[in-house]
Amino acid sequence: MAQLAELVGSIASVGYGLAAIGPGIGVGLIFGNGVQAMARQPEAAGLIRSNMFIGFALTEALALIGIVMPFVFGTGS
Repeated sequence: MAQLAELVGSIASVGYGLAAIGPGIGVGLIFGNGVQAMARQPEAAGLIRSNMFIGFALTEALALIGIVMPFVFGTGS
């Protein structure tokens, strides 16, 4: 029975690792394109920055959901 608990814990860790890939790529794209947009149009930097941080917050919410789900579904027994 202890081996099964260890296996479920390992699978949850791998699941979160895979779930963190998407938000990690998304954050990189958001900030990379935001900096590029601010370099092209410096007069719109304030609007671009605010939209960039809103996108960052939404993307990070996906990572937080990814870390919580193994705990929600992993405690079924």
